[in-house]
Amino acid sequence: MQKTTVYMDESTYRRLKQIARARRRPPAEMVREAVAEFAARHAPRRTPKSIGAFKSGRRDLGQRAEELLSGIGKDR
Repeated sequence: MQKTTVYMDESTYRRLKQIARARRRPPAEMVREAVAEFAARHAPRRTPKSIGAFKSGRRDLGQRAEELLSGIGKDR
């Protein structure tokens, strides 16, 4: 774990401490959680390498997707 310093105004820090106290968790843990959520929400999403890696030879997949996928998962 890396250590960093975060500056915040007094009212924000007071609210953080109140929330932390109510949840019986340390303020630092709450800050780590908030930063992790922010990073996950704003990180660029990587496209799986398998996307576009194969060719079916069919040019109508987009137009006929529902028809072609009907019956999948049903017992025959």
